[in-house]
Amino acid sequence: MQTFTAVFLVALLLTFCARVWLATRHIHHVLAHRDRVPDDFSSRIDLEAHQKAADYTCAKTRLGYAGITLETALLLIFTLGGGLHALAVFWSDWLTDPLAHGMALIISTMLLMGAAEIPISLYRTFVIEQRFGFNKMTPRMFLADLVKRTLLGMLFGIPLLLGFLWLMEKMGENWWLYAWLAWMGFNLVVLAIYPTWIAPLFNKFTPLQDAALRARIEQLMRKCGFKSSGLFVMDGSRRSNHGNAYFTGFGKTKRIVFFDTLLSRLDGSEIEAVLAHELGHFKRRHVIKRIVWSFAMSLIFLWVLGYLMQQNWFYQGLGVSVSSVPSTAMALLLFFLVMPAFTFLFQPLASLYSRKHEFEADEYAARNASAADLVRALVKLYQDNAATLTPDPLHSAFYDSHPPAAMRIARLQNLAHN
Repeated sequence: MQTFTAVFLVALLLTFCARVWLATRHIHHVLAHRDRVPDDFSSRIDLEAHQKAADYTCAKTRLGYAGITLETALLLIFTLGGGLHALAVFWSDWLTDPLAHGMALIISTMLLMGAAEIPISLYRTFVIEQRFGFNKMTPRMFLADLVKRTLLGMLFGIPLLLGFLWLMEKMGENWWLYAWLAWMGFNLVVLAIYPTWIAPLFNKFTPLQDAALRARIEQLMRKCGFKSSGLFVMDGSRRSNHGNAYFTGFGKTKRIVFFDTLLSRLDGSEIEAVLAHELGHFKRRHVIKRIVWSFAMSLIFLWVLGYLMQQNWFYQGLGVSVSSVPSTAMALLLFFLVMPAFTFLFQPLASLYSRKHEFEADEYAARNASAADLVRALVKLYQDNAATLTPDPLHSAFYDSHPPAAMRIARLQNLAHN
């Protein structure tokens, strides 16, 4: 066994075991607290709702076992199992042009992996979400969304992929820098066109009609110095009973979006507080910071890929013979397939960074709206979305982009009293 093969297998095994262990901890912790509502929430959430959240959380986490196993199995099949090598050889019999061969190799791999994950998505939607009263999707709608996502992925992904492979082939040793610039430009374009061109393909967006609520929100926006291209209501209830609000877009295309489910459950002051939280992300430049962080990490990853694609041990250690297939597309594919096995242990840092931004946005909302209103809104959303109030602390530290409910509410209550 080659050294890199052993390193890869150890990293993959550690990642698999860590994910399973974290999921098991999470289930045991949630079940251990299932029969008692935390004291801070006992006056707001009844035991039945608390138990529903616990059962919903455990059901999703148990399904996660299947997802973890499938992802690990697919990775082994496509790498050491010879799947990628077999696909590369298959396409080499039909396509001799390196760019065409590379495109076919990557697209066919992505389609096969996506198809393998459909059963889990179906079970999540039509069994778990259905059982707990959240699903509004029909099989026809599910299929339509799947087709739309696939076509959009091809519409945007094929030109991007073709550009990447061309740069890798033609731009010499510094191709990764040109590819990074192309990646940045692509993402900024998608951010700009998403609200008006992409999102409406999946949901209907209508201007907010409630005049009193609209006036309240516009007053808050003026206070916060935020300009948007409009206030919109999204028909989230077509697919799910979950509620949310967000702002999207970039530059002049920024817009504020409310799920119709959220508007039906919160009163005006609570909606204002939720929006103040979202505006806190804007005022604290969290979106820009995350974009910059994402671009910085992508530059590092592409530089590493630029080194690895020149090393025979990288291919051979992952079950690919470099003598029989073109290596440029294979290098790109191998790198992004195996990267999660080597970066999983850094996940808590990303989650910590995100939770820091959530606390900052809460603080901004408490200063510009009402901490008490935001607490009431969050409690309603936790209950309506069946979000557990008692996550396992270590599981939460790894995965949760938002602070645990108890910690978040406690901080907001302290802000309300100051």
